[in-house]
Amino acid sequence: MFQQVVPINKERHAEKKIKDITDFNFAAKFHIAYVTMHEFARAASIFPIVFLEDKEKDEFRPVALMGLNAGENLFIDADGKWQASYVPAIIRRYPFALTPSGQDGQYVVCIDEASSLVSDTEGAALFDEKGEPTQVIENVKRYLSELQQMDALTHDFCKFLAANNMFTPLNMRVRDNDKVKNVSGCYVVNEERLNNLSDERFLEIKSKSYLAPLYAHLISLAQTERLVKLQDEKTAAAK
Repeated sequence: MFQQVVPINKERHAEKKIKDITDFNFAAKFHIAYVTMHEFARAASIFPIVFLEDKEKDEFRPVALMGLNAGENLFIDADGKWQASYVPAIIRRYPFALTPSGQDGQYVVCIDEASSLVSDTEGAALFDEKGEPTQVIENVKRYLSELQQMDALTHDFCKFLAANNMFTPLNMRVRDNDKVKNVSGCYVVNEERLNNLSDERFLEIKSKSYLAPLYAHLISLAQTERLVKLQDEKTAAAK
């Protein structure tokens, strides 16, 4: 999705403007999207939410499954329109991102200069005539800061689940056209282990406000059937 990410500065981007997202083709090849635990409630009614393991960092991250095949987002139509009521925040933030500044806890707001949303003529200006940041920049800073905070809380959420042995590999068989496809390589919360937790541990989960995202995740797994249906419709339309 990101191709040419650079820090925003008034010298380099004084004349740049940002267009509203009306075409989501930049995300057309992404079959997964990272979601924070705060997004689970809204995302769960549309996407299956699963967890991927990053073995190098020894951590788990939640993602929304948007396709059954790598490189294929089933929620974007041929015209680049998003075909669902919710767009994951990581996609909505494009073409902006935060990168570490090198100082502890400090981040720099960056932009993908290769994005079609960045223009010299159309959209909202990043800087005013005096070279001062416009409300666009201020809104982006606030939005990315909120995402960063939610990301940190989501990291703690996954760390807690892993520490309590709550993850189990997902092995699901779904119909893909005339074949049976195995959905694997990701993890889900083991519902039996969740139900067998001690009262003390369950109350700890409640106190950390983890119950809602946990149940939203478990409910979301039924949305795998939606992916199968969308895949069938796409295949039928291509014939």
